[in-house]
Amino acid sequence: MDRKPLETNTVTQIGILVHDIEKTAKAYSEFLGIEPRFVTTGTYEEAETEYMGSPSKARCRLAFFTVGPSLELELLQPDHEPSTWRHDLDKYGEGVHHIAFVVNGMKEKTMLLQRNNIPLLQKGEYPGGRYAYFDGTEQLKVVLELLEND
Repeated sequence: MDRKPLETNTVTQIGILVHDIEKTAKAYSEFLGIEPRFVTTGTYEEAETEYMGSPSKARCRLAFFTVGPSLELELLQPDHEPSTWRHDLDKYGEGVHHIAFVVNGMKEKTMLLQRNNIPLLQKGEYPGGRYAYFDGTEQLKVVLELLEND
């Protein structure tokens, strides 16, 4: 594998798949003593979501907890459309789904990870940027998410 392919070593997010975001967000809120910020991912027309190379209408309800100067815990409750979120929640159950890094040059980082046998699972847009999930489970034992902000 290329040395330091992402040009960062700062984890910005830990994503956790859940069945009931309200219940789990309440538990985290009580545990951490902070309130979450809730968001729902955009429609296909907004997000242009692709899963395994095909368009997907997948949406996900998210709850973000800021737990450090550059780290968030993200709870994810997916709908039932095809997505890495739905696949992994159905197959593995609730728990850690991904770790995320903010990067510059999403296209270059995508090609680099794929050259290093870390395939693209899903990608999409969000207001102010884009995301991509990669299957790092063989080498790194977790899904990787790259975030690129405009």
